[in-house]
Amino acid sequence: MTIPTWPHPPVAVLGAGPVGQTTALLLARRGVPTVVLDRRARRDAVGSKAICQQRDVLDVWESVGVGRRIADEGVTWTTARTFHRDAELFSYAFAEPGSPAFPPFVNLSQTRTEEILDEAIAREPLVDLRWDHDVVHVDQDADGVTLRCAGGAEVRAPYLVACGGARSEELRALLGVAFDGHTFDDRFLICDIRADLPAWATERRFHFDPSWNPGRQVLIHPCPDSTFRIDWQVPADYDLDAEVASGALDTRIRRIVGDVDYTIVWKSVYRFHSRCVDRMRCGRVLIAGDAAHLVSPFGARGLNSGVADAENAAWKIAYVGHGWAPEHLLETYHDERHAAARENIAVTTATMDFLVPPDEARARHRAEVLAGAAADPAVRARVDSGRLAEPFWYVDSPLTTPSADRPFTGRPPRGQVPPAGPGVLLPDAPVTVPGGRIRALARDGFLLLTADAGPGPADAVAGAGGPVRVLALPDVDPDGTLGAALAARPGEVWVVRPDAHVAAVLVDPTAGQITAALHRAVAHTPSPEEESHDGALQASR
Repeated sequence: MTIPTWPHPPVAVLGAGPVGQTTALLLARRGVPTVVLDRRARRDAVGSKAICQQRDVLDVWESVGVGRRIADEGVTWTTARTFHRDAELFSYAFAEPGSPAFPPFVNLSQTRTEEILDEAIAREPLVDLRWDHDVVHVDQDADGVTLRCAGGAEVRAPYLVACGGARSEELRALLGVAFDGHTFDDRFLICDIRADLPAWATERRFHFDPSWNPGRQVLIHPCPDSTFRIDWQVPADYDLDAEVASGALDTRIRRIVGDVDYTIVWKSVYRFHSRCVDRMRCGRVLIAGDAAHLVSPFGARGLNSGVADAENAAWKIAYVGHGWAPEHLLETYHDERHAAARENIAVTTATMDFLVPPDEARARHRAEVLAGAAADPAVRARVDSGRLAEPFWYVDSPLTTPSADRPFTGRPPRGQVPPAGPGVLLPDAPVTVPGGRIRALARDGFLLLTADAGPGPADAVAGAGGPVRVLALPDVDPDGTLGAALAARPGEVWVVRPDAHVAAVLVDPTAGQITAALHRAVAHTPSPEEESHDGALQASR
């Protein structure tokens, strides 16, 4: 991929956590320099924090050279088990359409992930990371953003991606965005325990009402170095210091691990929130990660969705800044990622309402479901121990061209993915061209995949802004793995965005129809001919 010179000053990124780090690295991959500002004096490597990295996030990180390393250092798990008291209710493994490069989930502490991302940043000349820069004011005008720091430093940038984390109250106030939602009363005790527990080394285990935490829940995740992350639901008035002093914490831990030696690596108590800003784009500022949305951790949707924010923001800033797309493309960052945030809040709030029923009616419902789930498979589907992270499906995005032949079938069962089609993340598979994997090629720019052999629709891409690659499935997919994952049909052309989501699936398209789909995917105002084509598609849905 040939990258033109960036015609503006560096983009500003606020916050050097994993979302900010990922944003800067993804922008650098597209030739965009960044200045990353963090209020801290240095990296604070304390605690495991977010540990559960989803397969498609590892793909994003691999595009900047670190996904494989994170996966190799982490603990792979493919099975989620759910128990009620002493009985296992169900377990499920995760679907693998195509031939993915990574396992469904890898557990590695956020601290170690940040260290690996820091090493990538140190090798990247386009990223300027500045610690001890506390941004206290943000001004915007028609040409850019000015950030003023405590101490007097000032940074001028064409755009700002705000990834300052949950404690971004001052920035949200400066931008005038609301952060509505609620806080859950119950607390959760989190301990990283190092112990020899080989039977638990490759599974996520969720326990409802176990004898060693009656009336509440416990979640156990394996981590590297024989370490296990254990989350206990505890009462709102729980006192960790008092439990340590009395020896009750040791008793609590031994009820789970038994009579084995263990070491507490880290411990903390959290109260979980469910909140979202009302705007994720404020002019030239895009808000990402925990600065934009907070969800409970049951489902691992916090960091994973923040990385998806970063990728969405990075390609759109690059395309607008390079002149390949109109400014309005940035508005679709809000359209797409706000919808994703609301979906995550809906999913995780439903989980929390099941774990911590807010009223008597839902408490009775939970009791009835758990009692019936042991014997009735139909009831088990109503047990909510957390729907684990998955990519958001941009089926209703203004950038997606709908297809009557491939309608979205709705949210699939947990652990499954929807059929490939418009708005859905492209299934991954190896291909016989340099780059080796189809998602790696897709992330270079726009990708046209044709189901039939031949030279491809060259006329259609001649006027497209930015890099466009055309590949024929028969030429790059000789064993049919990718074609099967797509359920590709003769005459189809798949239009894939720079974040590897499918923008359109067109059947025997004209060059004009392909151009229209490409234009729509970067928010170009459609011509009357393109509007007529879109209207016909909508009418056929």
